Amino acid sequence: MKEFEYVSKKEYQPVKNELIELIKLVQDEVRDYFTFRFDFIGSVSRNMVTREVNGNVGYDFDVNIRINDDENKYNAAEIKNILMDGFDKHSKKFKYDYSEDNKRVLTIKVKDKKNSKILHSCDFAVVNDYTDDDGYECQEYIHHYKSTNTYQWQDQPDGFYLLPEKIEWIKANGYWQEVRDSYLDRKNRNTDPNKKSRSIFAETVAAVFHDNGGTEDDL
Repeated sequence: MKEFEYVSKKEYQPVKNELIELIKLVQDEVRDYFTFRFDFIGSVSRNMVTREVNGNVGYDFDVNIRINDDENKYNAAEIKNILMDGFDKHSKKFKYDYSEDNKRVLTIKVKDKKNSKILHSCDFAVVNDYTDDDGYECQEYIHHYKSTNTYQWQDQPDGFYLLPEKIEWIKANGYWQEVRDSYLDRKNRNTDPNKKSRSIFAETVAAVFHDNGGTEDDL
């Protein structure tokens, strides 16, 4: 069974700082097309960065990129490819390999090729926040359909919207340490290599919320 551990902020912060430098170079690179802002989300925003003990995949970061393209000049495919070109031009300066165009995210990795290890990586999701016809705040992201090599803006699943409210309830009721402990346990017991950390975290939050008496009426 795998064993995961939390990575200290002291260790990952310098890597995060380099990532910010890289992102700013990409912002300058693509400025003739559009501007964008970015936010670190997920584990690093909660100081819950993990890695497998003695594993070969390191730890990762998650970043949301929000494009400023009010005139809708660029379609989803053009946006993704412009960003990929920007990252590929500058990523080598920080020892990152060329970007991988995955289903939901653009991924860059620092690899120790001699020892066949990934030291750390970063997943970039291109997202857009909007208000629907009923006045609800929504979010969509660029989805890459690999089978047809096409791109499309796709709405986030329903569970995405309740996650922050459940986290707020859990913290307010003193169950956050339970989330931290259960999250590591679930990662250790996970047998699906394709399951992302964000999915395991969402499942952890939902379980802690319901196991401690939380209901939809509390949100």
